[in-house]
Amino acid sequence: MAGLRERKKAVTRVVLSWTAIRLTVERGFDNVLVDEIAEAAGVSARTFNNYFSSKAEAIASRHLDRSLRLVDVFRARPADEPLWTAIRVAAMSQFVPGTEVEQSPQSEHVDWVSGFKMMLVEPALQGEMLRAVAVAEAELAAAVAERTGADVKQDLYPSLFAATVSAAINTAIRHFVYADPPVPMEQLLPEALSRLAAGLPVPATR
Repeated sequence: MAGLRERKKAVTRVVLSWTAIRLTVERGFDNVLVDEIAEAAGVSARTFNNYFSSKAEAIASRHLDRSLRLVDVFRARPADEPLWTAIRVAAMSQFVPGTEVEQSPQSEHVDWVSGFKMMLVEPALQGEMLRAVAVAEAELAAAVAERTGADVKQDLYPSLFAATVSAAINTAIRHFVYADPPVPMEQLLPEALSRLAAGLPVPATR
C-alpha cells in the first residue's frame, strides 16, 4: 500500500506540472492561477500546495525530475563502465520515445517543446530553473564522487564534471527546440557529450 501511495503521489505531481505547463503555454505565465491549475488537474488548491510552493516550481519540476532520473540511471550503470560511457547512456535514457520529451500525459510532443521554450524566456521562471539545475548538478556531482572515489567537498572534478555535463545537455536541448530544420536529440546529445569527453577540441573551419 505504501508503494501504491507513492506511485499515486508521483502521478499527481506529474499531472500538476504538465497542467501548469499546458495552461501557461496557452494563456501566458501571468494569466494562470494556482486554483485554475488545480481545477484543470482535478485536485484542490490545497493538494497543489502539498506538492509545489508556486506555479513556477510546478513548471520547473519537469526539468528537475528528468535530471534526477538521469542521476539514478547513472548510479545504476556497471561500476567498470567508463565514466563518459555511463553518463552518455544515462543522459540518452531520458530522451527516448516514451519519456516526457516525446510524450506528455496528453500525448502531445508540442507540450514539451513549447514548455521548454517558455522556461528559457519567461523571467518569472528563471529562479526556479536555476534552482533545479543546481539541485541536479549537486546530485550528479555526488554520484560522480562515489563512482571515482573522489571527495565531493575537497576535489574539484566531480562538481566540474556535473556542471559541464549539465551545460552540454541544456545546450543540446536548446538546439533541439530551436533548430530549423529540426535535429534529433539522438544526434545532438551524443555529439555534445563526445566533444566534452574529447576535451572540447576546436572544430575544423568550415
